[in-house]
Amino acid sequence: MAESQEEENFDSDAKKEQESGVNLVEPPSGLEELQKKYDELNDRFIRLAADFENYRKRVGRDIDTRVKYAIEEFAVDLLGVVDNFSRALSANPESAREGLEQIHKQFQAVLERHGIVPIEAKGRKFDPNEHEAIACVQSEDEEGTVIDEVCCGFRMHDKVIRYAKVTVSKGKESE
Repeated sequence: MAESQEEENFDSDAKKEQESGVNLVEPPSGLEELQKKYDELNDRFIRLAADFENYRKRVGRDIDTRVKYAIEEFAVDLLGVVDNFSRALSANPESAREGLEQIHKQFQAVLERHGIVPIEAKGRKFDPNEHEAIACVQSEDEEGTVIDEVCCGFRMHDKVIRYAKVTVSKGKESE
C-alpha cells in the first residue's frame, strides 16, 4: 500500500514538473560542471598544500643538518693537530719544543685554510674595531700605538671573531 502511494506521488510530481516547465530532478545547466571543476581544483589545492608542507619540512631538516655539520671539515683538520700534540707530549723533552713549534705552524695553517687569520697589532695604530685596550702606559712610542699584544686577535673572513688584547702607548712622559 505504501508503495502504490509513493508511485502515485512520484507520478503526480512528474506531471507537475511537466506542467510547470521546471525540472526538479536535474540541476540547472553547468552546475555539475562547476561542481566537478571545484572538486578538481580543491583536490589540486590539497595536494599542493601537502607537497609544500613536505617541502618545508625537508628544507628545515636539510638546514638543521648543514648547521649541525658546518664545521666538519674544520674539525677533521684539527684532528691532525690533536694527533701531533699527543706525539709531542709523549716525546723526550729536547724534541718537545721543536715538535710544539711544528704543531703551532700546522695549527695556524689549518686556521688560515678556513679563513681565520690573526690580527696584526704590535707596532700599529690602535683600532677599536680590531683591538681591545687592556692597559695604557707611558712609552717612547707615539700616542695610540700598540706596544704589546697580550692576546692575539683573529678575523674570520671580514669579521673579527676575537679582538686582540693590547697595551697602548700614552706617548712620552711630560716633564
